[in-house]
Amino acid sequence: MIFALFFAFIVTQRVVELGIARRNEKWIRSMGAKEYGKEHYKYMVSLHVAFLTSFLAEVILFDRTISPFWPAILSLFIMTQSLRVWSIQSLGKFWNTKVLILPDASIVKTGPYKFLRHPNYTIVMLEILLIPLMFHAFYTVLVFTILNAWMLSVRIPLEERALAETTTNYASYMEDRNRFSPTFQKESE
Repeated sequence: MIFALFFAFIVTQRVVELGIARRNEKWIRSMGAKEYGKEHYKYMVSLHVAFLTSFLAEVILFDRTISPFWPAILSLFIMTQSLRVWSIQSLGKFWNTKVLILPDASIVKTGPYKFLRHPNYTIVMLEILLIPLMFHAFYTVLVFTILNAWMLSVRIPLEERALAETTTNYASYMEDRNRFSPTFQKESE
């Protein structure tokens, strides 16, 4: 029962996020945005679907039980979800699952983007650890940590190049923030 509720929450959340992304995509394309990395997007979607499928299958087929550390893992998971909501709200209509860039737009430097270049990717990395660990799905953790690292090694450089080439201030933004760990410094702007 606990697993079913947890899994249903995650799937529902993903469906809601895809709806937000589609709505935002329609708006940003109408403003003249260009898509980058279209060819890898289907692989990224497949990776996330396979992650959830693997998690479900491992828990059911191997009769995995909830971790004795579930309160700590759940607390960390809730924190990551709070950061996810903060990231989505901070980007507003610019948030998307695709790399859609509006030429000459200014970089959002509020919310978690004040401290991190890629808070959403940091969240995904943490989720790929926390979600399966909640139910001892160690095979899923191992396989998808590696696959996600590979996917991000393609996605992030592509996204950063596109932003640096098309936006007004991404190069200086990159200098002031780490990709995945928070940078706490006073901005010179």
